Amino acid sequence: MSKANVHFTVEVTINEGKFDAFQAIAQSMIAGTQKEPGALGYEWHLSADRKRCRLLETYADANATLAHLTSPVVRELVPKLLQTATLNRFEVYGDPGPKSAEILAGVGAELFPFWRGLDR
Repeated sequence: MSKANVHFTVEVTINEGKFDAFQAIAQSMIAGTQKEPGALGYEWHLSADRKRCRLLETYADANATLAHLTSPVVRELVPKLLQTATLNRFEVYGDPGPKSAEILAGVGAELFPFWRGLDR
């Protein structure tokens, strides 16, 4: 992956009795994000007991990150998702750009700028 890429790790706990609603909203979020040209990865990982979920997201760059954060997926579907699950952790890796950083900080995301590494 490129140093320009921006990665999100989002961890939620699914509220008791809300799995079916959570699942339906997640599927709608996947369908919407799939249409975003700068969305490179959007992976949902579910615990064996179906109580916890981690979402791993990868965006091509800061512009793609901002496009996602201002998209209907985030504006309309994330609030619905948060009626079915509790946000435990939201981490952002890379440089999302100043406007995205402001949006992300406003929802409690912790930002980790790129420091060092290997890129092949």
